Amino acid sequence: MSDRPIESGLCRRRSKTRPPRQIGWVISAEDWALIRRLVAEGVPQRQVARDLGVGRSTVARAVASDRPPRYERPPVETSFAPFESRVRAMLAEHPEMPATLIAERVGWTGSITWFRDNVRRLRPEHRRPDPADRLTWAAGEAAQCDLWFPPRKIPIEDGSRVLLPVLVITAAHSRFTLARMIPTRRSEDLLLASWELLGELGRVPRRLIWDNEPGIGCGKRHAEGVAAFTGTLATTLVRLRPRDPESKGVVERRNGFFETSFMPGREFTSPADFNAQFTQWLTRANSRVVRTIKARPVDLLEADRAAMLPLPPVPPPVGWSNRIRLGRDYYVRLDASDYSVDPAVIGRLVDVHADLEQVQVRLEGRLVAQHARVWARGMTVTDPAHLATAKLF
Repeated sequence: MSDRPIESGLCRRRSKTRPPRQIGWVISAEDWALIRRLVAEGVPQRQVARDLGVGRSTVARAVASDRPPRYERPPVETSFAPFESRVRAMLAEHPEMPATLIAERVGWTGSITWFRDNVRRLRPEHRRPDPADRLTWAAGEAAQCDLWFPPRKIPIEDGSRVLLPVLVITAAHSRFTLARMIPTRRSEDLLLASWELLGELGRVPRRLIWDNEPGIGCGKRHAEGVAAFTGTLATTLVRLRPRDPESKGVVERRNGFFETSFMPGREFTSPADFNAQFTQWLTRANSRVVRTIKARPVDLLEADRAAMLPLPPVPPPVGWSNRIRLGRDYYVRLDASDYSVDPAVIGRLVDVHADLEQVQVRLEGRLVAQHARVWARGMTVTDPAHLATAKLF
């Protein structure tokens, strides 16, 4: 048995050309596998060592090892090592402290990039856990609100195409969803659309959950008009802290569903066309079974609505409002576009009010101008009657 030549062509070729790649006893994974196969077939270790050109101890180690050998550099103390214990102590007390500040506190004078790399390696060990509980939603308890930006530009009045926001409100218990495309992310338009959608729902959820949308509020303060809106509805506005996606996951998952199930293959000629198509599609979407609750939103809607608050007897103060003295050019500006007013009231104080559809101007309660609201910016909207009146003066 010991005089039997190795039949492997690979072995014969290696013995005539070069020994296996080797640093110390570290050989390649291919040679390690070859040694183990030959020994398993009964070839003596001494013959394997001779034919492969390696030491017998290398063959013995390869047979005894249960994994391919790997070259590892011996540990060497780095310039960061003397500072590591103090860095760990600071991270244990302040896990989110910036690396530059830590470097200053511990007296580091070397490469800041190298220091940052080491702090980044250590930081996960000291970051406090942030578990996310699974949320359950009682009927009527909450509605989650979000802005969805459809990944397609919509044509507007001046011929341009723009990305426009869509306000989405999803009742957390039933998953019933309402939505509307709006001209801007300003507080005025967000509250107008919210009131319109809640009117379609016919009830008011006990909590309206938002993230830190600037039109709703930032930091500890609500945006202007938001407190009056929620006060009239007798509901509570909850603005989530940053990096808390779990608390608004219901509506955000619906937004992803829109992009995969509503948007593909559709074309839109205007925001009104988008809203018409989307409203029609939502009627079908709310009639589909939601996997997470194993029910259709329309079947749970009545129980959800029954636990909500009634609509207020008086509408909340929403919309664009302003009082100005009409100038000689008899135009008023609203959201970066200008609208003409009857020149007969030049120099008088007029009240400008707008919703999502119309712009109205009144003088002491009397209507002196009315226009369809444009979504494009920088447009001038003129009523021919106002132009004719101006020529009489």
